[in-house]
Amino acid sequence: MSRYLPIAMALLLVLLAFALVYNLKHHEDSRSVALQLGTFNRQQNCSIQPPFLSRLKIPQPIAIDLSQDRYRGLAFLFGQRLSRAIHLKAWERFDYFSGYVLDQKGNMYLTPMPYISVKPKTFDLQKNIYKLEGNSGKLSIWMSLDEVKAGSTNPFGIIAIAYDCDDDTLWVAAIDETDYTTQRGIIYHIDIKQKKILQRVKRIDALSLKLLHTQRGKYLLLGSARENTLCAFSVKEGKLSAVSHKIFSLPDANEHVRKIMVRGHNHLEIQTIPFAYTLLAQTAQQGVRSTYDAFWDVNTAQWKLSLKK
Repeated sequence: MSRYLPIAMALLLVLLAFALVYNLKHHEDSRSVALQLGTFNRQQNCSIQPPFLSRLKIPQPIAIDLSQDRYRGLAFLFGQRLSRAIHLKAWERFDYFSGYVLDQKGNMYLTPMPYISVKPKTFDLQKNIYKLEGNSGKLSIWMSLDEVKAGSTNPFGIIAIAYDCDDDTLWVAAIDETDYTTQRGIIYHIDIKQKKILQRVKRIDALSLKLLHTQRGKYLLLGSARENTLCAFSVKEGKLSAVSHKIFSLPDANEHVRKIMVRGHNHLEIQTIPFAYTLLAQTAQQGVRSTYDAFWDVNTAQWKLSLKK
């Protein structure tokens, strides 16, 4: 019996070593699964500002203003404390905008926003993606999604947009068909050159969109219009997965993610607003916004949110 003891001890040591390696790997994998996205850093953006601003010798920094506080439509703010503005009367013809992206040529694509002073044309404007041509500054309807039909019960149509530097495409979200009981929003993937819809992902209400590259791959981050959550969808070979992963929830159940920014290593900045699909509520609460720093804590394997003052 004693002659088998060295063999048994050797096997035991091998099993203990295997168990240790497995536990370490499982612990590391569980943290990675909890992070879900994988680690990421602030990324270089291929987008540039419209070239016509340089020709006008507008000095940096320049801010794009869609707030409607002083200017209807859009404005480019510059100068000391951003006190000066470039704003053309022609930019007011499509009323109000909710978001924008810039492409690698300096063209701007904008999404519409209904406002409290609803006009006969207001609902029809919500189906359009608008383009401010980077060289000329001309604003026009770039593409209409006729299947998007905003109305009095839900005035919101196309509401969120993200630009994909990898293939020169747009990711666009519409929430026009949603009601109080059912989520019927759609995310569209659109080829810019052909103005062609490459993919529709249905039953997703997105209030905000942001593309993110991590060591695990490419993701479309989504701030939910229905819940107080930030989610992620995997993007592979230009296709959006139909299955999402919840990244985290906001502290307040009434808050919704309206803007997503990558600030650094595993660091997101999140701007939130109340949202209830009703125009009256949105207009009354336009100034009610919060901003959070969201960090991935490797020690606790959790996201930590801190409210910025």
